[in-house]
Amino acid sequence: MMPRLLSCALAVLALACGGGDEAPAPAAPAQPSAPPGETQAQAPPQPAPDTVAQDTSADRTGLVREVFAYRGAGRDPFQSLLTSADIRPLLEDLRLTGVWYDDRYPARSVAVLRDVSVNKRYEVRADDELGRLRVAAIRPREVVFSIEEFGVTRQVTLALRKQEGIP
Repeated sequence: MMPRLLSCALAVLALACGGGDEAPAPAAPAQPSAPPGETQAQAPPQPAPDTVAQDTSADRTGLVREVFAYRGAGRDPFQSLLTSADIRPLLEDLRLTGVWYDDRYPARSVAVLRDVSVNKRYEVRADDELGRLRVAAIRPREVVFSIEEFGVTRQVTLALRKQEGIP
C-alpha cells in the first residue's frame, strides 16, 4: 500500500508542477485497492502555478558587443571616384574644329576636336572614346557624344561654330 500511495503522490506532484498558462491535466482516478475500512492519506496541497520561483539568470546577462574587422588597406573614402585621367577631356573644354563627312559611308567620317585647356588635338570616328565621352554619331556639321555618369547615359551635341564671311 505504501508504494501505491507514494506513486499517486508523485503523479499528483508531477501534474501540479506543470507551469505555464496551460491548465493541469485531470488526475487519473485511483483504483480502490484498500479495504473499505481503511482511509488513504491525502497529499499536502501544492502552491498555485504562478507562485513558482522564476529563473533570474535573464536578469544577470551582460552586454555582448559584435566585433567587426576590416582590411587596413582600402580605398580612401575622401578621394574622388573619378581620376583626372578618366574624365579628361571635359566636354566644356572641347571645340569642334573640323568634320570630314562621307555621305556614301558615314562610318568613315572623321571629326577633329581640340582640347583648349591643354591645347591637344583629337581625331575621332564613330564609337571612339575620349575619357568618359563616346562618339555616338558624326554628322556634316556636328558630333554627338554619349556620356555615362553613374549609370545614367545622356547625349550631347557639339556643333561647328559659324565663321563670319563664309557662306
